[in-house]
Amino acid sequence: MLASGRKAPCATPEIALEQQQLTTLYVDHHGWLQGWLRGKLGDSFVAADLAHDTFVRLMVSSWRPGKLGEQPRALLTHIAKGLVVDHWRRQDVERAYLQALTHLPEPETPSPETRLLILEALCRIDAMLRSLPPRTRDIFLLAQLDGLTYGQIAAQLGTSLITVKRHMRVAFAGCLALA
Repeated sequence: MLASGRKAPCATPEIALEQQQLTTLYVDHHGWLQGWLRGKLGDSFVAADLAHDTFVRLMVSSWRPGKLGEQPRALLTHIAKGLVVDHWRRQDVERAYLQALTHLPEPETPSPETRLLILEALCRIDAMLRSLPPRTRDIFLLAQLDGLTYGQIAAQLGTSLITVKRHMRVAFAGCLALA
């Protein structure tokens, strides 16, 4: 019943069936998945978070009960492995960032809130860079980190200027997607 006093619209039988199947999948496999993740990570709290995130990913994906086949744990493991890799990458980025902070004088150290915002931005940048083709990523980093001009990059890599510009256009599109 809604606050207005009207009845909430009923879900279709197909949606109700999918919800029931997802509930059954969760009940049957959540404990196993959390234990599997705990063994991989050695941390029950992170394992609980990633087990939860695995089911959330499953729910928002194009998953349908018939796609699981006879091996639902294979799909859950596949999703969870991707989340574990993401978790480890985030830890690597966080360690590098915290290591860089140790070189700052105390008055210049960012607040915990600012650190979190910067870390989240760094993780998004890392993910964007990993999504680029290797050649595009290399050209982008030569321009952005090494400060090389497009002509210098073309000469260094033995490619044409127009090719460097094409790769930079792709990299900048990736950057814009972050915004």
